[in-house]
Amino acid sequence: MESGDGWVVRIRPPGGRLSHAQAQAIADAAEAHGNGVIELTGRANLQLRGVTPATHAPLIAALRQHGLIDADTATEQRRNIIVTPFAAAQTDALAAELATTLAESGLPLPAKFGFAVDTGPAPVLTRDPADIRIERGPGGLILRADGMAQGAAFGGHDQAIALARWFLDQGGAPQGRGRMAALIAGGACPPGATLAATDGEPAQTPGRVPQGMLVGLEFGQIPPDTLRRLARLAPLRLTPWRMLLAQGARALPALDGLIADPADPRLRLRACPGAPACPQGHGPTRDVARSLATLVPDGAILHVSGCAKGCGWPRAADVTLTATPAGFDLIRHGRAHDVAALRGLHPDQLPKVL
Repeated sequence: MESGDGWVVRIRPPGGRLSHAQAQAIADAAEAHGNGVIELTGRANLQLRGVTPATHAPLIAALRQHGLIDADTATEQRRNIIVTPFAAAQTDALAAELATTLAESGLPLPAKFGFAVDTGPAPVLTRDPADIRIERGPGGLILRADGMAQGAAFGGHDQAIALARWFLDQGGAPQGRGRMAALIAGGACPPGATLAATDGEPAQTPGRVPQGMLVGLEFGQIPPDTLRRLARLAPLRLTPWRMLLAQGARALPALDGLIADPADPRLRLRACPGAPACPQGHGPTRDVARSLATLVPDGAILHVSGCAKGCGWPRAADVTLTATPAGFDLIRHGRAHDVAALRGLHPDQLPKVL
């Protein structure tokens, strides 16, 4: 994917896990073959920015050497699976089996069609993007289509593939695009969905959890040296919350770019790279967001978007600022493309109207 600062290369670490060697390889590759920017996405993937046509091939070779990408593009695209960071061996095995079955299925699923393996102690991925969910229900594991309040008793990864095939058979992906929730909203109902789902856990915050330490990343970015140092301390699991789990850690040193305080106002910010990193951006985003962080109430979300696409936070936020050629538009309780309450604001005006 091309951007204003070069190519963006996405990495989907198998099972959402990083060993010390893999984290070291990613940090080295970001510096050697990109511009050093490493991003954690809202789908628990990593992105390296600033890659060039000359550095792309050696980057792919380095990542493949450490088992971080698949042998072919089609397999890589199908392996769109978010795994709970609070996984035990059963969850890891289930996710690996699902990835293998997906690769062998050949199903022509839409590019953004994804799966969530949310089979830890309690569901934690219910707010995160996925079309087919394997999650812990009141009486055991259930398979649930996104948009349904009920699921079916989970009987194995083949059942998840069958649900994906049902989605296609129901016409859920016309012209190769579509999402499960839209199909369900149109009245479709998958067979066997009679078991109530469990309510999801509250949103996670940095700090100690039974499985280790959660640390936040400002705008989802982590400096290469911080990634190296963190991975020396513990194996890492990726999350879709712009946080990393350091497995088994009970305390962590202060490292550049990590957010350890759950009250840190930067956790209330969402922002894409903006201009000039993105050619579609109409203005800077992250510096604007930082300047407003202390004005955002606890529990609220401020989203600063470089354009109306809203890539940095595709959901509604308490306040969204969308950059336009005329300045920033302010949207309350909406997304970047929604109707603005105020238009064409200069950055100096923003603190007064937030």
